[in-house]
Amino acid sequence: MDAMDTMDAAATARTVWRAAEPVHAVTYFAPEGRAVFEEAGLRGWWRGYFAGRSAPFGPVGPELVTAAFFGFAPGTVARALPSVWEIVSPGRALELRRAGARAALRRLLAGLEAETARAAELLGRHLEGLDCAGRALGAANAALGLPVDPLDRLWHAATLLREHRGDGHVAALVTAGLDGCESLVLRSGIDVPREALQPFRGWTDEEWRAAAGRLAARGLLDADGRATEEGRRLSAEVEAATDLAAARPWQGPAPEAVDELLAALAPVSRACAAVLPHPNPIGLPRE
Repeated sequence: MDAMDTMDAAATARTVWRAAEPVHAVTYFAPEGRAVFEEAGLRGWWRGYFAGRSAPFGPVGPELVTAAFFGFAPGTVARALPSVWEIVSPGRALELRRAGARAALRRLLAGLEAETARAAELLGRHLEGLDCAGRALGAANAALGLPVDPLDRLWHAATLLREHRGDGHVAALVTAGLDGCESLVLRSGIDVPREALQPFRGWTDEEWRAAAGRLAARGLLDADGRATEEGRRLSAEVEAATDLAAARPWQGPAPEAVDELLAALAPVSRACAAVLPHPNPIGLPRE
């Protein structure tokens, strides 16, 4: 595999992520995804979020989740975990999360049943035997296995892909010397406004200002909170490293197979993207 092939695979990894991420994101932004947790007694968005996303780990506390999720304020995580496990078990949280995603996808993809089944088949096939070494969230989700039902299979495959990629993104941020809050402050100085990030990650104004001060001391932010040329360069390096870390699953498939996958995902992705706000805290651009 020469350097050009590796770079092509890295570019493919980003393209596939952008196509699959709206499918996963319905669990956060569609009303069905939120309702299932509230009906089970997990009041407030945070409880359902942390219960559902951390459930593949088992009944863990805030330390592991803060480390793995990276961008969330430790205090915010600690207010939800481990107390949520007194209301629902991790197994129940997994069932609820999948049920909410399934209900959302059933509504959003009505009339696209054949396309949904094809996208689920192809994406699941590409992720078979996915190497999750060094990727805690990816490995925990891979261990759950791919469901048979097309809606469940599609959502779980998209989730596995994004958590595998996210683990690599966290490694890239750590390598760049950025902590969780700093990574968000820097991003807000580039293209995603602060109000689309800070409230969704739980950082206080004091913590945000402190992180901005640390970035400014490194020459990454200017006095107005905008990323400097050096800050933009560092951010671009993080994104490139993230793509490279996600490239391996796409080094083997023929270009025609990837094109087939992207064609199958396109109508599904467009339908799911309808529930995403723009800008959004996951940094997914508007198509």
